[in-house]
Amino acid sequence: MKAIVIDQYGGQDVLTEKEVEKPTPDKGQVIVKLHATSINPIDWKLREGYLKEMVPFDFPIILGWDAAGVIDEVGENVKDYKVGDKVFARPELTNRGTYAEFTAVDSHLLAKIPENISFEEAASVPLTALTAWQCMFEHGSVKEGHKVLIHAGSGGVGSFAIQLAKNAGAYVATTCSTKNVDLVKSLGADEVIDYTKQNFEEEISNYDFVLDTLGGEIQEKSYQVLKSGGELASVAAPPEEEKAKEHAVNAFFVWLEPKGEQLQQIAKQMEVGKLKVIIGHRFPLSEQGIREAHALSETHHAKGKIVINIE
Repeated sequence: MKAIVIDQYGGQDVLTEKEVEKPTPDKGQVIVKLHATSINPIDWKLREGYLKEMVPFDFPIILGWDAAGVIDEVGENVKDYKVGDKVFARPELTNRGTYAEFTAVDSHLLAKIPENISFEEAASVPLTALTAWQCMFEHGSVKEGHKVLIHAGSGGVGSFAIQLAKNAGAYVATTCSTKNVDLVKSLGADEVIDYTKQNFEEEISNYDFVLDTLGGEIQEKSYQVLKSGGELASVAAPPEEEKAKEHAVNAFFVWLEPKGEQLQQIAKQMEVGKLKVIIGHRFPLSEQGIREAHALSETHHAKGKIVINIE
């Protein structure tokens, strides 16, 4: 099968197209014929070698951890899925990812794609929407009436977080640049802070929850907008314990754990139109396509999701 692999850590030029062996299913696994995947920052962070101690993979590595396609083969002990089912998932983090024509997925991580959702849309969801979900509802305690700040609302995690928080009944503020103000309003944001013109820490206060997708100075300033006992979830960098104590808030780092049952709940919201996908960019599964997609993701200015179409 065709796949885009890396044989060493480095820049975009280490991404190369190769023929590799099609996977076979272990017990409890299915093989998915992929129709689409998407790009996430973890892809190029791993490619560069930033995560090699946390995720020590053997080469060659197939990157990519968003799967959308059709079940091609079913392993032993798989009860709820059959060949031909349209499914999506965030597979386990292995060195055999989704920049390929086929991938193996543990069946408990799968969810069925609703009939009204395309493969492109489905591929945009698992990693980012599950990250937003776990930050707010598993590790955090966002609920109806809470005031929530979502940083980078036009990005992958941010665009889902706005909608999921609104669907839970929260009041949502978000940060973005001027060109994305209308987009985040269309997702349901109650208050939009244009970071090119405003300082968010001067605009809002007494919030229950902040979702930090940027780290650094943004994370530091986020403590200022939280009320005592508030929560800060970061997917960018582990918060400093001392800072959290100083501001009397609960701050934590979230590393995504893929969960099929949560993805199924997200799929239900998509099916009834309560969760829409913003696809900003599309590339083919080719050496050049993946290199260009990584370059775009690395700018941190991609609008919505970057989708890879697989023939």
